[in-house]
Amino acid sequence: MLDFAIFAVTFVIILVGAVLYLYPVSLLASADGNLQDIVNKGSLHEFLVSLHQRFGSVASFWFGGRPVVSLGSVHQLRQHINPNHTTDSFETMLKSLLGYQSGMVGGAAETMMRKKVYESGINNTLTNNFPLVLKLSEELVGKWKAFPDSQHTPLCAHLLGLAMKTVTQLALGESFRDDAKVLSFCKNHDAIWSEIGKGYLDGSLEKSSSRKGHYEKALSEMESVLLSVAKERKGQRKQTAFVDTLLQSSLTERQIMEDCMVFTLAGCIITANLCVWALHFLSTSEEVQDKLYQELEEVLGSDPVSLDKIPQLRYCQQVLNETVRTAKLTPIAARLQGVEGKVDQHVIPKETLVIYALGVVLQDSDTWSTPYRFDPDRFEEESARKSFCLLGFSGNQTCPELRFAYTVATVLLSTLVRQLKLHQLKGQVMEVRSELVSTPKDETWITVSRKD
Repeated sequence: MLDFAIFAVTFVIILVGAVLYLYPVSLLASADGNLQDIVNKGSLHEFLVSLHQRFGSVASFWFGGRPVVSLGSVHQLRQHINPNHTTDSFETMLKSLLGYQSGMVGGAAETMMRKKVYESGINNTLTNNFPLVLKLSEELVGKWKAFPDSQHTPLCAHLLGLAMKTVTQLALGESFRDDAKVLSFCKNHDAIWSEIGKGYLDGSLEKSSSRKGHYEKALSEMESVLLSVAKERKGQRKQTAFVDTLLQSSLTERQIMEDCMVFTLAGCIITANLCVWALHFLSTSEEVQDKLYQELEEVLGSDPVSLDKIPQLRYCQQVLNETVRTAKLTPIAARLQGVEGKVDQHVIPKETLVIYALGVVLQDSDTWSTPYRFDPDRFEEESARKSFCLLGFSGNQTCPELRFAYTVATVLLSTLVRQLKLHQLKGQVMEVRSELVSTPKDETWITVSRKD
């Protein structure tokens, strides 16, 4: 079976001594550890749910012969001592799965510099390209307005298309206005993402030479495209795309390619799924739609949304926060323990991999009342906002790709909700695929109607 090294792709050497301090799932780890248990549960998230139900909020489990620590409550996450906040936990995990080491093994100063460049690149591209984000959302809403009221609208297909167009043009420049280039990019993106976190985890990728070859070919083609874009835009006067900011820094060609890969991969999938889940949940509540509409009318009037107006849309922020929480949008993150730390009575040795079981924490009844109910009003409470911030979904520690996704989703909602009503499709059963980003298992449908 698969060893942890295949899942993590040289992620980190975890000290065996961790198991001496923490409650393990089993005192005798086999060569495969708990890998088969994870496979049987269907995903790492589902395994962590059962793990924490059985062993409490601090537990360890085995990838191969190596232990990993998982934290499953706000209380334990608040205690977790890890001074290395220079790396984003989601980015760390994604880079490890892609086999990227630069930015993960350098010194703290280099890592912080790279993080600032990355975040500056995303902020700059949103500022420089906000009219394009608005235009793409208006095009989609215009298309939906032309549908008859009874027509079923496929959220996943349409919103992945919106995310792909938005991310590729903002990240890589105007050449990706060409639909053929976007479709080619989408094909490779899907081939890579479908294997990340699943094919590695359950061992199926290694067992299938054809699948592995398909994945490696897609990754190689994607890397070649990103390197080519960087070379074409180097020295260009126009500085509007994400890649342009990276090119103005001291990053190497390889580092620029890797950061573009992370942003385009994660940016597309997080943006698409945040929008999918937001519209799905809105379709289930006419009350939430009406309340959001009232805020949009009060703040924006008849004007389109602008970047400076977004912070004033507080209820829209609550809707998106509750979407992330209810859908468990990113159910797993990870950090490398920078120095020896302690959670309750449990010592976590230096260089231990610590999993943040965010999907468990986001629906913990000790933190959230009626945790399975979609209720944006819960974020009127300061305690809810603080817990959400602690988990890295708001505030300074927010994943940059999620901040980007929030902006795109806010533009979409502000355009859509003022013109259309969303209706749930009766009889539709939503099943979730909880991998690195929670995705509907099947296509999600709604119907739309014009506002009177």
